[in-house]
Amino acid sequence: MSNDGAIAGARACLDAFMVAFNARDLPAWEKTFNFPSIRLASNTMAIIDGPGWHKPDMFDKSLGDGWHHSGWDRRDVIHSGEDKVHFDTRFTRYREDGSVIGHFDSIYVVTLEDGHWGIKCRSSFAP
Repeated sequence: MSNDGAIAGARACLDAFMVAFNARDLPAWEKTFNFPSIRLASNTMAIIDGPGWHKPDMFDKSLGDGWHHSGWDRRDVIHSGEDKVHFDTRFTRYREDGSVIGHFDSIYVVTLEDGHWGIKCRSSFAP
């Protein structure tokens, strides 16, 4: 059985995630999750209960290193089913002049819940 439709839906979720993040649009960004959602980074597990968990100033924290935007370098499917897709990803953080701040490998698990594709879990080497 082909999971092409599931993969397309999950990729569209990751596209929307990055677009909203770069736009610093917190409500749109939170719509790309299926809650509760888990983030593993910097030896810390965060359980994100729902919209409003993220603080509006969260984007400002990255501005200290000159962050302007991020982009996907890789989004390879590791496993897929009709309602869940695992991605091996790498993204890059950039300054406004296009210079690179850093590359970060991550695993994203995107699920289909109640007709909505959303990020259920992500594990990243990003700070």
